[in-house]
Amino acid sequence: MKNMRLKLARVEKDLSQEELAKRVGVSRQTIGLIESGKYNPTLNLCIAICKELSKTLNELFWEE
Repeated sequence: MKNMRLKLARVEKDLSQEELAKRVGVSRQTIGLIESGKYNPTLNLCIAICKELSKTLNELFWEE
């Protein structure tokens, strides 16, 4: 399942995949794979992404 909430939050912060990736210490491809639903990130990576985007784990990663 695509993570559109992550992509939307990233775009709202005016960050490219590359910029977000650098801030959280992963490759741009990793961010792209998370957004496309093809990669399941570690909890630590999820937390780092949430901090950068000022969102909670529930807002970005919890499936409804």
